[in-house]
Amino acid sequence: MVTATPLEEELRRLAGSVLDPELPVLTLDDLGVLRAVHVRGTDSVEVELTPTYTGCPAVEAMSSDIERVLHEHGIREVSVRTVLSPAWSTDDISDEGRRKLREFGIAPPRGNRAAGPVALGLGPTRTLTSEPEPDPVRCPSCGSADTELLSRFSSTACKALRRCLSCREPFDHFKEL
Repeated sequence: MVTATPLEEELRRLAGSVLDPELPVLTLDDLGVLRAVHVRGTDSVEVELTPTYTGCPAVEAMSSDIERVLHEHGIREVSVRTVLSPAWSTDDISDEGRRKLREFGIAPPRGNRAAGPVALGLGPTRTLTSEPEPDPVRCPSCGSADTELLSRFSSTACKALRRCLSCREPFDHFKEL
């Protein structure tokens, strides 16, 4: 384990305050994609960033925003490096980030999944089942667990479109990864 210096911690706080370009209610710290900040010399910093998924189009905007914020705070040379290991998962979203998603009308990803391999079932794609989900997605407006999946994708690939069957409101659900 590498211990960050006070300067690296300060720069990490600044880089972590950058807003996510797709979900501007979340900071990069809330989203858990900012992995580390390393001071590499006088006025030179390297930032490690993990995308939410391979090919995420938001990484370029995140990198530019991190560079801008650190330049504004006197760092002359900033490089943002994409790191893929360990892979990002929705477990990296902070409790504060989950609260912000809920308040913004987006159901946060469900947590408390078991670690390790995930079993996948092959078969027809279905959006409605007759059996209740063991950990249902709750409506961010009324809290009801009586919701249904309308589309596996919403405004971004990270979200699904659902509807509450109690209050009838459609809402996004940040999918679990």
